[in-house]
Amino acid sequence: MIRSAGILMPVSALPSEYGIGTLGEEAEKFIDFLAESGQTYWQILPTGPTGFGNSPYQSLSSFAGSHYLIDLKKLIDQGLLEKKEADAPDWGKDPEEIDYGKLYNHRLKVLRKACARLALKHPDDYLRFITEEKSWLYDYAVFMAIKEEQKGAAWHQWPAELRNHKSEAVRQEAERLKDEVIFWERVQYLFYTQMKEIKAYAEKKGIQIIADLPFYVAADSIDVWSHPEQFELDGEYRMTYCAGMPGGQKWGNPLFRFDQMRNDNYSWWIERCMHQFRFADVLRIDHFRGFESYYAVDMHNDAHSHWRKGPGLDIFRRLEEKAGKRQMILEDLGELTPEFIAMVKESGYPGMRILQYAFDPNDPGSVYMPFQYIRNSVVYTGTHDNDTLAGWIRDPQNKKRIERAREYLGAGKTGDMRTALLKCAYASVSDLAIVQMQDVLGLDSSHRTNDPAADGNHWSFRIKKGSYDRKTAEQLKEWMLLYCRNNWNAKV
Repeated sequence: MIRSAGILMPVSALPSEYGIGTLGEEAEKFIDFLAESGQTYWQILPTGPTGFGNSPYQSLSSFAGSHYLIDLKKLIDQGLLEKKEADAPDWGKDPEEIDYGKLYNHRLKVLRKACARLALKHPDDYLRFITEEKSWLYDYAVFMAIKEEQKGAAWHQWPAELRNHKSEAVRQEAERLKDEVIFWERVQYLFYTQMKEIKAYAEKKGIQIIADLPFYVAADSIDVWSHPEQFELDGEYRMTYCAGMPGGQKWGNPLFRFDQMRNDNYSWWIERCMHQFRFADVLRIDHFRGFESYYAVDMHNDAHSHWRKGPGLDIFRRLEEKAGKRQMILEDLGELTPEFIAMVKESGYPGMRILQYAFDPNDPGSVYMPFQYIRNSVVYTGTHDNDTLAGWIRDPQNKKRIERAREYLGAGKTGDMRTALLKCAYASVSDLAIVQMQDVLGLDSSHRTNDPAADGNHWSFRIKKGSYDRKTAEQLKEWMLLYCRNNWNAKV
């Protein structure tokens, strides 16, 4: 990576009059903003269809796109929707929060109208899409059609004959629900068409996209239903162990059968990575720790939970053999054992440095202290799971850290700490600096993307229209020039 910078901003957080950020005009405007402010990268979160809890890290599919992110204005412009049809539902009154309940109740009803007209508008393009994506698309469409028929129940709660995706019962159900199967295929066509358009627009503007690949997949997903041999399940497709961490963390994701994956050269994992690279220039690998070792939580007796060795870098070597060296960022957070540190170093890929983890008076030599950074790394003000900088600075629990940060950064007792921390990230030796959009705008804790430790709404943050403007872009551009992170390829 060259010395550069970018902004972390979920697609869902973009401004929109239809309840959630989408792959439409506001995405293009944000790309324009990135180019004008000298940025090189737009980092997004996973864009797959979400289930209960709305977490992009618990997607129903590793290959499909979320129907929530399909832009309705584009469909109106294409003649697939009438404006009154898009405007009719109540998408929520708060421009800074996603109301997933309203999306769940209304989005598919509107998309059904668009999909019903699709065959008359794009028959050749659509048929080509169906052919090109057949390796995953049909199974996904069948899965969603049956899931809807089963009133949203998780697939392992379906009738026994439908849990085996290769069964005759599934084939018969797919035939009976063929109109629904076609509908779900068309939904994916709409998503993929818009995603390709956004990727092309970003390339035209000199902006690269960093996508995010979760380590685990959701138990209730097409991935597990259609590839049960890749996961640790019993004869009834139930988990005996699941993912988690010591101390009572039970995440509920199925564990991989790395022995089975090794026998077929990790083909599913590699296909999953390559699929993301179709729309991304860089891939952030979530929970990279799991490749060195991962924690297996016994579903019935926590005393039997234990650590297991992961596959190491074997998957990445096979990926490189097949597709050449790709750009990746490793989420190397958590317990930094010597074995894990050695694996990250051996990979050659940059790891992450989080400013909010620095300045601990009890750990003055922390790897997250800016003087410890190396060039082959990515510095973040915070991740999607962290508080905003403004919220972190004001949190009474961080008082000692903030006092030390003020001293370290020369900000005094009254200096603007948010600006000082942003400049610290940009001034660091790390090749890439990524900041949350909330930190660019100085938004408080009520605007954080996710809070894993709290109850209540998650993933519902949205940017208010007009929040970022030319003045904001000019300030960022000045810093990019000052700290030699400017994107000289940006086309404004």
